[in-house]
Amino acid sequence: MTVSSTRCCRRISFLAALLALWLAIGSPLCARADGIEVRRASLSVGEDSYVLEANFEIALTPTLEDVLNKGVSLYFLLEFELLRPRWYWFSDKIVTTQQQYRLSYHALTRQYRIGVGNLYQNFGALADALEVMSRLRRREEIEPGTLRKDTTYTAALRLRLDTSQLPKPFQLSTLGSREWNVGSDWYRWTVTP
Repeated sequence: MTVSSTRCCRRISFLAALLALWLAIGSPLCARADGIEVRRASLSVGEDSYVLEANFEIALTPTLEDVLNKGVSLYFLLEFELLRPRWYWFSDKIVTTQQQYRLSYHALTRQYRIGVGNLYQNFGALADALEVMSRLRRREEIEPGTLRKDTTYTAALRLRLDTSQLPKPFQLSTLGSREWNVGSDWYRWTVTP
């Protein structure tokens, strides 16, 4: 009788180990992560200004890809804050900036286009356009003397789909929908000038 219970325990432990292996290796390969995630961000001192650099991982949901390929432009909003923590009150916002990216598809030319302000760049594939959007390097306008050398600051950055820029019928569909609310959480790090 002890022999059969030992075989049963071995069989259950073998199945549990196999299930754990599948969950550890198999499921991430099968699952597709939709959304935006900040991989890395930094604020460094340039020659005459501060330079903000960040890497994102951007994966659109199937609904967003479908809407984009049907000609609806998607607007993404990059938000950056630089805060000085205070122990006696709320943190002091030193810098708050926003930049909007417009991602669109033109069926006539079969090209994707990223627009930032008055600058546009065309791409033959969506993956190429998302790759360029996922790498950020820009100058931050911070007045000289604003940041003190003996103070530690907190920087925060996020990138999200701006659903308020969608056409009105789509804005109604976005309420409470995970397919439409694509964006990263605030990514925070410390900055010491």
